[in-house]
Amino acid sequence: MSDIQTLETQPSTTLAATPASFDPYVYGWRDVCVTLPNGEQQWQRIPLTLADVLHPQEEDMLMPTEEHQRWRNYLYSVMTALLMDQPAAIVLSDTNVAWDVPDIAPHRPDIAVIFDVRQPKNWSTFDVREEGTRPALIIEITSPKTRNVDLEDKFDEYEQAEVPFYVIIDIRQRKRGVTRELKGYRLTPTGYSAVQPNQQGWLWLAPVNAWLAISDDAVVCYDQAGNRLENYAGLTRAKKQAEARAQAAVHARAAAEARILELEARLRQLEEEQRRPPAQNKGE
Repeated sequence: MSDIQTLETQPSTTLAATPASFDPYVYGWRDVCVTLPNGEQQWQRIPLTLADVLHPQEEDMLMPTEEHQRWRNYLYSVMTALLMDQPAAIVLSDTNVAWDVPDIAPHRPDIAVIFDVRQPKNWSTFDVREEGTRPALIIEITSPKTRNVDLEDKFDEYEQAEVPFYVIIDIRQRKRGVTRELKGYRLTPTGYSAVQPNQQGWLWLAPVNAWLAISDDAVVCYDQAGNRLENYAGLTRAKKQAEARAQAAVHARAAAEARILELEARLRQLEEEQRRPPAQNKGE
């Protein structure tokens, strides 16, 4: 079998928009094995389209930005910690979800929170019909080139698939810079209804009992009491800062104790000097 060959011709599926001509792999790629006329098998790489972004196959390699991936990792870490005492709850990150709704192909949510899972597995695709439960919360982080997929296509299809809570972290490139906005939707008998953030702009995520916010251009979660929830990196940083403060406090206390001893010694010296009789002049 020969090495992977790159194909920059017709994409595997079609949608109205096509990848930028200068980069056929702007959305990602898929490696497929084809049989040549001579019977030889060869791996070929084909570019993905927006249709593939909406409904990727398990082997598809999508192309998230660094910020996108960093935020997704943060959400996965925090939400896994929030649900750690619930053995039947799982958090999936960048994992395909197959639905039990006709004509809706699998999606690959950034974050999917699922309850009532009978047996944890190493899923490459979570099959709703087979597992007997569906995501209670899905979070998508938009990317500039695929933003409408999350805002329109997935909005409609998650609604059809009866996902109770859908949240979009909307990153929008504008002429004056990048804007970031939270959009939350709760399923009602008539479809999705917008969930309004509080006065601070925080969005309450009922399935995980936590707040979601954007602070200093970053995604942040808070618990019910308003305490910021850190991922592993954040906890490690906080631990080091606490240790540094504790060490500084130890040094400060040692310095203060040394200063007290010094002052006490000086005080004793002064008291001794006051108790001594005055020295007499030699001429008296």
